[in-house]
Amino acid sequence: MLQLSAAGKRFGQKLLFEDANWLITPDERTGLVGGNGTGKSTLLKVLAGVETLDYGALTRVKGMTLGYLPQDGLALRGKTVFAECLSVFDHLYAMEAEAEVLTSTLSEADPKSKEYQVAAERYSDIADQLHVHDIYTLDSQVGAVLGGLGFSKEDWERRTEEFSGGWQMRIALAKLLLQKPSLLLLDEPTNHLDLESRNWLENYLHDYPNAFILISHDRYFLDVTVNKTVELWNKRMHTYHGNYEKYVTQKEERRTQLMNAYKNQRDRIEALEAFINRFRYQATKAKQVQSRIKELEKIERIEVPEEEATIHFSIPQPPASGRTVIEVSHLCKNYPTPDGGVKKILEDVSFTIDRGDRIALVGANGAGKSTLIRMLSGLEAPTSGEIKLGHNVLADYFAQDQYKVLDGNAKMLEDISGIAPKVPQTELRSLLGCFMFSGDDVFKTLGVLSGGERNRYAMAKMLVSPANMLLLDEPTNHLDLRAKDVLLDAIRNFTGTVLFVSHDRYFIDGLATRVFEVEDRRVHIYPGNYEDYLWRKQGGPEKVTEAITNSSVFVTKPVVEAPVAVIDEPRLPIKRLNPIKLRQLEDRLKFTEEEIPRLEQAITAAEEKMGIFTTAEDAQRNAAHLDTLRAKLASIIAEWEELALALEEQQSA
Repeated sequence: MLQLSAAGKRFGQKLLFEDANWLITPDERTGLVGGNGTGKSTLLKVLAGVETLDYGALTRVKGMTLGYLPQDGLALRGKTVFAECLSVFDHLYAMEAEAEVLTSTLSEADPKSKEYQVAAERYSDIADQLHVHDIYTLDSQVGAVLGGLGFSKEDWERRTEEFSGGWQMRIALAKLLLQKPSLLLLDEPTNHLDLESRNWLENYLHDYPNAFILISHDRYFLDVTVNKTVELWNKRMHTYHGNYEKYVTQKEERRTQLMNAYKNQRDRIEALEAFINRFRYQATKAKQVQSRIKELEKIERIEVPEEEATIHFSIPQPPASGRTVIEVSHLCKNYPTPDGGVKKILEDVSFTIDRGDRIALVGANGAGKSTLIRMLSGLEAPTSGEIKLGHNVLADYFAQDQYKVLDGNAKMLEDISGIAPKVPQTELRSLLGCFMFSGDDVFKTLGVLSGGERNRYAMAKMLVSPANMLLLDEPTNHLDLRAKDVLLDAIRNFTGTVLFVSHDRYFIDGLATRVFEVEDRRVHIYPGNYEDYLWRKQGGPEKVTEAITNSSVFVTKPVVEAPVAVIDEPRLPIKRLNPIKLRQLEDRLKFTEEEIPRLEQAITAAEEKMGIFTTAEDAQRNAAHLDTLRAKLASIIAEWEELALALEEQQSA
């Protein structure tokens, strides 16, 4: 369908890639990967015809269609969202209008005339085209794609120019998906999507009838959408069969084979050189020496390119907080509307965050995730309710626009050294390198950086001197795969507490121990990572305790002193866990084993307190507190039993 032959491309004096050969077939489902600056986006532009090659050739099959989505920069104006998307079918509506004209011609022309024959053939071709594209369902096709990408029905009739840059890119993506070109080229299509939209796009691409090539820094997205991985590395193109996970394994195997071959070759070269040097001037060995010289000259030397060093940054550990980090009780948040009314964002929300929790905050765009995290950080006050920080809790907040609080006149390396004077500069420069600041970049003033670059720096800066409670709003934005891995490893080894918003499935699954879903002005709490949350959302039973109050908030551990009921459930289906999830299972089991005796002691103390009568009000309050503790204990014992059984089955599998 499309072929690159001995292709090469330069960017100024820098050679991006050369001698690239790639036959793109009609069933292509490929992820294009490589480090920053290796030429991935440039190669995609070459395939799209936006840029030309400096060397080699690009050939296309006649009649194929291309659709290209850049990372950003597209802006649409003049139509409503629905009309803009429907415009991709203008050629079909033109055919339909032509068919009506042809119908009139056929009714008037002589059936034996040439005019009739030409009109009949054209009408037949048009009818086939309209049937193939199912012209009578175009409106529903547009609605399905817009809904999947997060547009509400109210948005459909809004003008495209009313939307921000990220939503403009969603509209452009919707148009490409509706067009269904022979080859779809997507450069970071998930950049502007929330989790729900990403999940929808994963399913859409899974069923996409034609070929696609995509660039993404979302490992999970690559794993579930592609079956081939093309890597730009060391100015060459390398092809691996399988998704990203298989690519990582195959690349390591390929590098091991290369290193073994390199070592064997070096051993042979050293042996030949040693023999030649030893016997070069002995006449009796002249024939053997010449034979080895010829062998040495014929050896095609194996080159081992430098591999990016794997950075394991040891995040400084903060002072410990108390067991309870944050208690939220009956929290409400409203905003006034221009017409004098009130828009309710959050309503009667209650939950507890404990030390060591790794909480993923999820929900649709506009549900109130950023509002909630800002209230927890103290930057925004609730309309009503209470947010109580625990003992010795030091919270630090990373916003989506964190770059705005940086000093634009400060130099990067000096600024980060100032808050971490005990960390060697070599280690700081390695950390900055992971966040895509290398060489002389570290001496730049922060004011000359773009917003995305400054956000990356702000994240690196937070890691070198973290508080014991991190509130992170989209920390993975603007990070490549390597930087995300560094961030993930750093937070895994962090002894404090983390609540974060992220649209990266791999990051959430690798970190979260609980998921807080913001939906319909409530917060629903699910144990486990995002995969577990989805399973429960899709109908899997869930062991929770439900506060018997007017609130519809579901929590795993009630924080209000009110009677509670324990809802029993069958345990989760047995599934083979990866090492990350297995470690989370072991950590949670350890927590429940420590929590059970603590709750038993608290219940004993509460029962003793019940035996001492003071006032009727105190007696009612003590009874409610005792009921809450007993419900907590029942819930934690049930969870412990389930975790122990699951771990036993995993170990015996």
